[in-house]
Amino acid sequence: MLLSLLPIHAVVNGNQIFHLKHDQPVTITVEENHPKVVITDGYHFTQPVELVYHHLNTYYFKVICVIGDVQLLAGGLLLSVLYLVGFFTGVFLLKLISFSPILWFLFLYYINRKDFIQITPV
Repeated sequence: MLLSLLPIHAVVNGNQIFHLKHDQPVTITVEENHPKVVITDGYHFTQPVELVYHHLNTYYFKVICVIGDVQLLAGGLLLSVLYLVGFFTGVFLLKLISFSPILWFLFLYYINRKDFIQITPV
């Protein structure tokens, strides 16, 4: 879900840019051997993946985010429950702890930049 909000692009050999749409396959035709593919949203970059065409001439990849849909939903639910319990009981520490999922997501987004977007084989 988070990747559908970000403009994701595939950069091939540093000069060809392809826009990737959420849950839609994109065919990228490459003429030379050993192309390097990088996935980016403008702020995050994956490590370059070099493709070698010895046995296979077609590669299938999936672009994933380190913050999955279930983790995002669980973080929002944890934040809501802890804050509401802290609000109704008046315990300030619960309200303060309720923001820990946001701090974790911000850590993954800003500090752990090189692992935020990943390329996985299908």
